[in-house]
Amino acid sequence: MTSLKAMSPALLALTLTCGSATLMMPSAKAAAAPDSGLAPYFVPAAKGPMAPDKDGFIRRWLLLEPITKPNRTNSGFTGTYVRQALTAPYFKGQFTRVPRAGETVTVAGTPLAWHALETTGFDVKLFNFAQSLGKTKYGVIFYAATVIDSPREMQNVRLAVGSNSASMWWVNGEETAGLFNDRRMVMDDVVSRRITLKKGRNIIWGAVINGPGLSDFCVRFIDESGKAVTDLAVSAL
Repeated sequence: MTSLKAMSPALLALTLTCGSATLMMPSAKAAAAPDSGLAPYFVPAAKGPMAPDKDGFIRRWLLLEPITKPNRTNSGFTGTYVRQALTAPYFKGQFTRVPRAGETVTVAGTPLAWHALETTGFDVKLFNFAQSLGKTKYGVIFYAATVIDSPREMQNVRLAVGSNSASMWWVNGEETAGLFNDRRMVMDDVVSRRITLKKGRNIIWGAVINGPGLSDFCVRFIDESGKAVTDLAVSAL
């Protein structure tokens, strides 16, 4: 190994400069933001309120890492089976409180974390969420939650949902929409009965079950004329 004294002034300067840069450069792991590996379909949720997109789709969610629920096909996703599977008590606080980003729950001895994310498209690509985290992609149940702040009481709005595959949805603790059987995601595939959004805080919970294949969902509110409701504030932190 060449000593510092034996080096030319130019080589010595280059060596010291490179050494300083190496010491100052943070590791890729330290520099990476939480959940940054979920691109290009997700970005970490920002602080502060977020409006739905121009078509009313809600793009900020708390997503729980998938719960294993083996199903070799989606053909058995009847209303009875899906309701039993999705309303079974898997973890404390299920449907009763808004989870926090980074919080973990334990299901059948497996710790699962909540992630606060924003989608880069109108739909929430659950398959890619699981895949990016190295989690089980098939034969799973996903839980999602978000908070909607309404500037006023909104009567006679409806929750419009599409999902792949079956799913159930609750607004302020009441079952609001159910999508059963094997299906592909289509926007506004199922539209709920007319409901009222309270002025201020409203909580949405959703659960999606899938066997083989892709899984995703899209959710928005529409008014009586079918027009998207966009003057809402969405938070998930």
